[in-house]
Amino acid sequence: MAIKNITVLGSGIMGHGIAQVSAMAGYAVVLRDIEQQFLDKAMEKIKWSLDKLVSKQKITEQQGKEIFARITPIVDLKEALKDCDLMIEVVPEIMDLKKKVYAEVDRVALDKTVFASNTSTLPITEIASTTSRPEKFIGIHFFNPPQLMKLVEVIPGQKTSKELVDITINFVKSVSKEPVLCKKDVPGFIVNRLFIPLVHEAAYAMDRTGATKEEIDSAVKFTLNFPMGIFELADFTGMDVIHKATIEMHSRDNKVINPHPLIEKLYNEKKLGQKSGEGFYKYSKEQYERINLSEDLAKKFNPIQLLGNILNNAAWLVTNQASDVPEIEKALSLGMGLKKPLFETAKQFGIQNIVQELQRLAKQNKFYEPDQYLISIQ
Repeated sequence: MAIKNITVLGSGIMGHGIAQVSAMAGYAVVLRDIEQQFLDKAMEKIKWSLDKLVSKQKITEQQGKEIFARITPIVDLKEALKDCDLMIEVVPEIMDLKKKVYAEVDRVALDKTVFASNTSTLPITEIASTTSRPEKFIGIHFFNPPQLMKLVEVIPGQKTSKELVDITINFVKSVSKEPVLCKKDVPGFIVNRLFIPLVHEAAYAMDRTGATKEEIDSAVKFTLNFPMGIFELADFTGMDVIHKATIEMHSRDNKVINPHPLIEKLYNEKKLGQKSGEGFYKYSKEQYERINLSEDLAKKFNPIQLLGNILNNAAWLVTNQASDVPEIEKALSLGMGLKKPLFETAKQFGIQNIVQELQRLAKQNKFYEPDQYLISIQ
């Protein structure tokens, strides 16, 4: 099966970004949304993005025009799916909404059309089961913004054909992205399974140790080799995104997250992070700003409990054959910007020490019991 024509459903930040990278790779793209005004805004943003690439001499003016011409905005769903080989759905992360969209799409899509969802946390198998073609359904999770982020998680559902997994991996490579295969449809897939629980764990570490947010964030950045602190990263991502992912993941597997009430509290108070001017930290509206973190502050907090949390979830992915260490490291490097492999950092702390710390915490809460894989490599 050859992919030539792509339809992207939803023209928000992710949708128009996926449309752009697909058009840049030479695909004919239809961008579909429910109202013309949404499409007009999306096309403006694509034009702006391409103009920027021209000004930076990444592409020529002629190439910019050709790429833009390969994207056709269409409101009518049947028309948008007329000759579609691959449909990528990028509607908001609400299961009922996605099911409603797929019921409509399923009625009008051609038999040859394969369905891909850009969901970051919702189960692929569950969405696929609402269609008449679960074997032609796959998860294809681009990271935000798609124009810049290299990582794409590929997630087969229970009935996804092996052929479609290979086709999707090749498609991801063809748009100059790096695929990481999540072999099982597990809550949070790879990156969110490691990132979202860590935000909650950082809040618990603050309670347990009395460390400040800046001390914890400094240790995460300078000792654990993250590109920024975990609270800073949460504010950058948005408390609405984190809260929603928490609910979805925890409802399907309560062993993946130990929810801290602070995240829900911030969400309810509309303290969503940078986008609202306040989250864990306060921000001035003018520009993107970084929190003052330092190596001196990092020395005041031992992040072993945070390392234990992310390592335990990584080990769970290995034990449950959803991934392996090289793929997890690739996902963390490209998706979360880790400057050093996670398991290398763990070895510096001593895996035995991390396991002992988890066992100590597990006496209060079974959630912390170390995974078998961690025990086997200590």
